[in-house]
Amino acid sequence: MTGTPPTFSAPDRDRQSFLASGMAVIWAIALAKLLFHIYFNNRYGYFRDEFNYIACGDHLQWGYVDQPPLIPFLIHICRAVLGDSLRSIRFIPALASSLLVVQTAVLARELGGRRYAVLLSAICVAIAPMYLSNGSLLGTNCLEPNLWMGCAYFALLAIKRHDPRYWLWFGVVAGFGMEEKYSIAVCGLGIVVGLLLTEQRRVFLNKWIWLGGLAAFLIFLPNLLWNIHYDWPFVQLMHAIRAEGRDVVLGPFPYFFQQTLLVNPLTAPIWLAGLCALLFSPQLKPYRVLGWCYLVCYTVFFVLHGKNYYLGPVYPMLLAAGATAVETGFNRPRLQWLKPAIAAVLLAVGAYLAPAFVPVLSPDAFLSYAKSLPFKLPVMEHSHARAVLPQWYADQFGWQEIVDETAIAWNRLAPEERKDCGIFAQDYGQAGAIDFLGRRQGLPASLSGHQTWFLWGPRGYSGNCMIVLDDNKETLDKLWEHVEYVGTSAANPYALEQQIDVFICRGKRFDSWAGVWPRIKRWR
Repeated sequence: MTGTPPTFSAPDRDRQSFLASGMAVIWAIALAKLLFHIYFNNRYGYFRDEFNYIACGDHLQWGYVDQPPLIPFLIHICRAVLGDSLRSIRFIPALASSLLVVQTAVLARELGGRRYAVLLSAICVAIAPMYLSNGSLLGTNCLEPNLWMGCAYFALLAIKRHDPRYWLWFGVVAGFGMEEKYSIAVCGLGIVVGLLLTEQRRVFLNKWIWLGGLAAFLIFLPNLLWNIHYDWPFVQLMHAIRAEGRDVVLGPFPYFFQQTLLVNPLTAPIWLAGLCALLFSPQLKPYRVLGWCYLVCYTVFFVLHGKNYYLGPVYPMLLAAGATAVETGFNRPRLQWLKPAIAAVLLAVGAYLAPAFVPVLSPDAFLSYAKSLPFKLPVMEHSHARAVLPQWYADQFGWQEIVDETAIAWNRLAPEERKDCGIFAQDYGQAGAIDFLGRRQGLPASLSGHQTWFLWGPRGYSGNCMIVLDDNKETLDKLWEHVEYVGTSAANPYALEQQIDVFICRGKRFDSWAGVWPRIKRWR
């Protein structure tokens, strides 16, 4: 008796394909990662840079001194919907970091990977220190990998499906990437060089890649015009940082070693295998452009002394290719046992390293934990070396103490003085903390010459009365007749910025605050 093969409707076939490809598991991993971040994202305090993005979100413009406008715009919307809690502020990064798991798995599938490659690539991204950190703090880094991988995805589809129309979508994603962080331009340069160095160069004869470039330009144009109007603030900022020698400059070997730390040292063989596969494998020859893209990005950031994490957004692409290569290489019966072993080891080591980048532990417990690590956590700026915690944790402490001391000074003022008394802070961390945390204590919006606060100007104050943070009496005596020392913010053993002096300055020695303003510009 002959059996009749089962027939399935289109929805049934789609459901079976979804389960067979392993994507159901990938979405489960992404959801678990999202819940993990949401749970732990309120353990410490607000991060220095988060105050900056929140303040910029309160002053929506087409650009800011240190960043394009996308993150401030998104946090403005997010706060309107979800409020000001830490979990609200960090919902966008938590969501973006979790979706990156899915993006990487999709890339692995498009590169020819089957269930194991899809799962392995997702695990690698889920445990990667940089993407764990991205999911825990609001910053321009949090969306950057998603946008880079969006570009890689549409470039891959344009080549794989022989459909140049995907280059238009590449341009759209790249344009939004330029509104999020300018470094995506290096990714675009890498793709262009990769196309020119491979057989894919013929795409430049097609209108769609040029339309994609036009789309990217038009999306970026408002920020470009803003930069031109303000005399290229971001370029000025980068020049000032370079002239000051603020960043730690790494040699070839330390730079490469820190690249391995970004995505977990144990995943280095996987992404290196992915790079080799993209550059040399016959199966991945059509996608060689992606391998060249990595080499160009690596070279540009290293030569320009970029921070170690600038290259971080490119690694999901290499991990996807590497996972596909591992799946193929271990497909022999004798090596099958290595597949679950690799996944298990990566998960175990990822769990061990997670407290270094997500605030799972209390500060004291973290300090004990850090001593057990087999390597030192990277220091990206010389000033960070003085903190007991790594900078991404240390800059979540000490801000309330600064605001409290400033409130003491504010409360000493007579009501009539308050109408014309501003609060001047030295950097956007102090200024942003006063703007955000100080509202609960009735403090007005701050003033500062640091970065975008300088562009917001003197706010109409005469300067005859000013509360000044983090300065010295000798300097202030030259500008005001009466300088009263109020106190120093309480010490916080975990904070990078702490014990800040606060002064009340009365009786200006200068003509006008607006006249003094150009001299307090501080972009570094």
